Amino acid sequence: MVGSPLKSGPLETAEIITVGIDVGGTRKGFHAVALWGGHYWDKCSTANVQELAHWCNNTVNARVIGVDAPCRWSIDGHSRSAERQLMQMGISCFSTPTRQSAVEHPQNYYGWMLKGEELFQALLPRFPLLQNFPSDKKTFCFETYPHAITWHLRGGNANARQKRAQRRELLTGVGIDLSQLTNIDLVDAALCAFTAYHAATGRDCACFGEAETGLILVPARTNP
Repeated sequence: MVGSPLKSGPLETAEIITVGIDVGGTRKGFHAVALWGGHYWDKCSTANVQELAHWCNNTVNARVIGVDAPCRWSIDGHSRSAERQLMQMGISCFSTPTRQSAVEHPQNYYGWMLKGEELFQALLPRFPLLQNFPSDKKTFCFETYPHAITWHLRGGNANARQKRAQRRELLTGVGIDLSQLTNIDLVDAALCAFTAYHAATGRDCACFGEAETGLILVPARTNP
């Protein structure tokens, strides 16, 4: 049940509600975390896209939403611009296929990306997809990526084998309560929500890619 949040900082930032969403396949579903003023407030786990969209819209009344899933498909079957830019920095990431390749994959390997597409479409009426940053929209959604978030906030030191420890340490360091983040999916959702808080409050962010194949937004890199 949603309760009164902890508040800090100026009123305008203390009252901003942001959401981060980790996207899984049909069985795993979605894990979402809401922050109020940058502090943990609520969470939602569901396999139903419409239920999650209602939670974002009505239950927590989010302003900005960060989603860990591709917001656009590859146009030519090669990795998207944002993915190439991340890989050039030494940040490993998935290469998003064309939509046709995702749909036709015999083992449904890209099923979670199709669920991400469904989520972005459900959010679209209230949360337009980020086309440039900074955004002139009061509410919007965008693609982000927990490994890249970790890489930037840890000054280039992100190890996928240590992701549970590293990502929980990051959240603790920015004052986010971990007691309700009982699995890595919720931890990743909280990192996405923290990135959304950065974007919503005008903090420095790094933006990769271009609008046609999708932008990926993360907090700006800290010094090593």
